[in-house]
Amino acid sequence: MYAIVDSGGKQYKVKEGEIVKVEKLSGNVGDTVSFDKILMLSDGEKVNVGTPLLKKVAVNGHIVEQDKNKKIIVFKYKRRKRYRRKHGHRQQFTAVKIDSIKA
Repeated sequence: MYAIVDSGGKQYKVKEGEIVKVEKLSGNVGDTVSFDKILMLSDGEKVNVGTPLLKKVAVNGHIVEQDKNKKIIVFKYKRRKRYRRKHGHRQQFTAVKIDSIKA
């Protein structure tokens, strides 16, 4: 059984027992999280697609980790103009372990 969940403007395919890195959510390690924007649900045989969201479907989990991703380098360059800009960025994320998908 899996579901497609919308969180932080992105869509994630989640299964029970899986750890998913999503955009930063407020909360501490061990806190429970419930996703309310469920776009699709599949139980292996039957597929339910929302228009645009499914009702009476719940995906619950708990926060495993609050951290930052690896650094990415943003480098801007224009040739022959002596223009160079180098910046780094580390995006914050929340690791969530999916406990249950209830339909």
